Amino acid sequence: MNSPKRDGDDDVPVKDPVKYGELVVLGYNGSLPNGDRGRRKSRFALFRRAKANGVKPSAVHILNTPQDSKAVHSRGQHSISFTLSRNQTVVVEYCHDDNTDMFQIGRSTESPIDFVVTDNSGGSKEVEDPSIAPSTISRFACRVVCERSPPYTARIYAAGFDSSKNIFLGEKATKWKNPDGHMDGLTTNGVLVMHPEGFPDDPKQGLWREISVCGDVYALRETRSGPTRGKLAEGESSALRDGSLVDLCGATLLWRTGEGLTRAPTLRHLEALRQELNASRPQCPVGLSTLAFPSLPRSHSLEERQPWVYLSCGHVHGRHDWGQRSEGEQRKGEGAAPQRECPLCRSEGPYVPLWLGSEPAVYLDAGPPTHAFVPCGHVCSERTARYWAETSLPHGTHAFRPVCPFCSAALSTPGWTRLIFQGPID
Repeated sequence: MNSPKRDGDDDVPVKDPVKYGELVVLGYNGSLPNGDRGRRKSRFALFRRAKANGVKPSAVHILNTPQDSKAVHSRGQHSISFTLSRNQTVVVEYCHDDNTDMFQIGRSTESPIDFVVTDNSGGSKEVEDPSIAPSTISRFACRVVCERSPPYTARIYAAGFDSSKNIFLGEKATKWKNPDGHMDGLTTNGVLVMHPEGFPDDPKQGLWREISVCGDVYALRETRSGPTRGKLAEGESSALRDGSLVDLCGATLLWRTGEGLTRAPTLRHLEALRQELNASRPQCPVGLSTLAFPSLPRSHSLEERQPWVYLSCGHVHGRHDWGQRSEGEQRKGEGAAPQRECPLCRSEGPYVPLWLGSEPAVYLDAGPPTHAFVPCGHVCSERTARYWAETSLPHGTHAFRPVCPFCSAALSTPGWTRLIFQGPID
């Protein structure tokens, strides 16, 4: 039977399958640095599978010997093991669920993982090879379970089943028995979720929460891997909404629903906006040369007609050597970009090349590219720039900060600048 390929891009059958939505890793601007390959890529489309592969809890076993554990696990069913002590483990068996599809996300390249996600270096160019630094993303980080019938609700759960179809919470893991008797727990670094209201038309950021292994919602722990769970967030759900963010401690994923994607701009829209901007023939006020944004999407190699911007004022120029400050004149503590003086208004600040944001999923609208993030220089619509500059993402063990959704560079305050282009003189 012909079925959609697992990574959801190629080999889609003639009869279009239902698209539940897409998970997009923030910070890659459309593709991984070395290109998207197989299950390792910057975005992952979730299609309804030819045959349901979801699971749901069934039997619960309380085991007192390792032999008992082997007997349960030898049945080949999915299960979650909660180790309470050296001689007691609670195993919750899962049975097949005809009504749901399950997709697993994590750092592991083993077959149970549908979408392989590695750490994002957060805009730093030094970490080209993520294998150099130890990863904080779990090998089996989380799973998304989608209902096969409308409205195709997708729910997120911490932890994924490994090659033995098991989720194992050891003695040191945070776990507990709920009042109704069922066991639950948290993963080491946690799976955090933020559901916005009204995304993308009139978005308002929600609170960051932690999702348990069984899909309950909790307030955050004191630190990312703290031993004590937060308070149960009564009435809140693990159901993903259009614009929900999922943080895996090393990478943040954006969820766009199938319906939301139909209303989002496409690469074709962004390319049309680029051509329209270039057709207006913006000029460098100093060199009087015509500027042009390079075509989408492409690697960050500077081009001769590339627009540059003074971030403090937003005046757009071509690349030039005017207004450089000597090292002695540089103001300290203003980031890595050297300070330059704008020839038009004399304001001082970083002077950086401009790049068009080419990941359509992070755009809130198809508005003109009028604003740039500070300090990286990625260009997008005003609404998109304002939203992301006001959205704080988890950073480290207990900090939060807004970042550029295209490259993950930490944003300054207010995080964006309005671009001022000079039209042609003739």
